[in-house]
Amino acid sequence: MKYIVIALIGALASVLSNQGIAVFNDGFRPIVGQYFNGEINRKELAAMSFAISFGLVIGFGIPTSIAASIILIHCLLLTTDIIGSFCNNSKNGMILSAVIGAAYGLAILAGLEFVVKLFSYMPYNFTSDLGSVSGYITVAFAVFPAVGIAYQHGFKKGMTTGIVTVLVYFLVKKFGTFTIGAGKVSLNAEGMAMLAGMIMMILYAAKQKGTEHANEMLTQGFEGNILRIRKNWLLLAVMGGLIAAGTSLSIIAGDPASLALLASQEYSNAALTALARAIGFIPLVFTTAIVTGVYGVAGCTFVFVVGLFLHGNPLFAFVIGFAVMVAEIFLINIFAKYMDKFPGVKDMGEYVRTSMNKVLEISLLAGGIVAAEKMAASSSGYTGIGALFVIGAFLLNKKAKKPIVDLAVGPVACIVFGVLLNLFLIIGLIAIPTAK
Repeated sequence: MKYIVIALIGALASVLSNQGIAVFNDGFRPIVGQYFNGEINRKELAAMSFAISFGLVIGFGIPTSIAASIILIHCLLLTTDIIGSFCNNSKNGMILSAVIGAAYGLAILAGLEFVVKLFSYMPYNFTSDLGSVSGYITVAFAVFPAVGIAYQHGFKKGMTTGIVTVLVYFLVKKFGTFTIGAGKVSLNAEGMAMLAGMIMMILYAAKQKGTEHANEMLTQGFEGNILRIRKNWLLLAVMGGLIAAGTSLSIIAGDPASLALLASQEYSNAALTALARAIGFIPLVFTTAIVTGVYGVAGCTFVFVVGLFLHGNPLFAFVIGFAVMVAEIFLINIFAKYMDKFPGVKDMGEYVRTSMNKVLEISLLAGGIVAAEKMAASSSGYTGIGALFVIGAFLLNKKAKKPIVDLAVGPVACIVFGVLLNLFLIIGLIAIPTAK
């Protein structure tokens, strides 16, 4: 079933890109709008899609997916943006994009499994130690609301939220397991701490009231674009259902944080994390959609939340994901008016994305150091060399002509380090320590 779902996602996403109905890359959406306004031609559109997406697929999506053995959605949907834009805007082009998109979906799922299996044949299989790359994401993510509040409202409020987050974490750890009747209940400390921070983040943001009607005017000024999105509601809704089903099957995830939690089978925490991210993406997705008439392939990404909450129930997830996407599309105007009344909530989206990226960047770097140290100790008995490699890679990458995003440095450095260790084992430069 997972091969059918991934093929359908690849095919439909490519068609949506080919027809200019929806693309995944937020930065590419305005460019698609330029194409339909006649400002650029098809070749320029294709070249731009490749330029802004390919590096993210190779440098970020694929290494992160290999580290968790689950496909980060960027691997799939950034490439379907490229596939759709490279095929002609015609009936044959649409069919060709669907075929290539489906084949790519199948190839990336099979390829990921092949790569993970290939590692198992090496003298030292580093995939288990590689999992430590995401080891700190679960607990570190609880602090992202405090970081976001500090960015948006200042250090004092951010610090207050940080203290509350730590206190909630400690109290739940100490007193969060209790008995009700014959059953034993265990609260998740990371999830409860993050929930407390998110509530404070929303309360702080909601205190800022607005009187302007910029977004409401925006929807009136670009009514044609909204109608264009709504005209394609059925295709977009099916896309939402498929993504929810794929997430429910644990073959895809919408972001590195929920991907790591999903790989650890922490489904509730993964869903909470994805929910916070989706809230943060509402202003960006809706604003660009209203202005360009091109929607997001995954909408505001609430469909991932559906898939995570309904883990193991792909058919039910499909139905709810379908309904959520329909609701998003037909509520664009209402969301825009709401954002006018609460500008703090609108601005919160940007700070949520920034704080999440900062937390992820530090977590993956720290996890990468730990993972590389484990790999060095397991394959050679030496320590220190793993930390040296990852920290050096992180700093040197900043001076590279084409640096990869900071988020990806930890996973990429660990994979390269693991391959190098195997080469050293083969040529006899190091030897796996024997158990005493």
